[in-house]
Amino acid sequence: MNVLVLNGNPFNDKGNIDQYLGILVEELKSAGHNTTVIVLRDLKISPCTGCFNCWLKTPGTCTIRDDARDVTRQYIAAEHVIFASPLIMGFPSALLKNAMDRNISIMHPHLEEVDGEVHHKKRYDRYPVISYLLEKESCTDEEDIAILTDIFRREAINVRSSLGFVHFTESPVEEIVHAINVH
Repeated sequence: MNVLVLNGNPFNDKGNIDQYLGILVEELKSAGHNTTVIVLRDLKISPCTGCFNCWLKTPGTCTIRDDARDVTRQYIAAEHVIFASPLIMGFPSALLKNAMDRNISIMHPHLEEVDGEVHHKKRYDRYPVISYLLEKESCTDEEDIAILTDIFRREAINVRSSLGFVHFTESPVEEIVHAINVH
């Protein structure tokens, strides 16, 4: 399986998520997965401007010429994408959110009803399963986790994907590999 890990850790010298991802990637490769890691802090990804050019002028491609174009290509080519980030004030990093926002070009601007809700039409026949691997803050509690899980479930619906899992870096790496294997 092609697995893409988007490392949204803005700090290269803080927290444990980078080390955890290094171990995870080795385990995924050992399990036979073709695994790519993109470290977002090393890239130039501008915020989405909401110009809609990716829908109207250059369908499927953002007109902002930066590293997000390559991230989006790798995202849509993957079978499973792991969004990884430390929690910062209860949410994933702005780096990760920015990369997620720039993926809007993978959807059509046109809308349709899906299960009683209105969503953008699919641009592609297949979308990757998306999962979240997060590093908790000292104050992260069960209510925070429930809110985040609901937000991520809604994100998966909005990008016409499915939510694989929401795990934290306190989980053994083998649990993450198993969760990917069952999807």
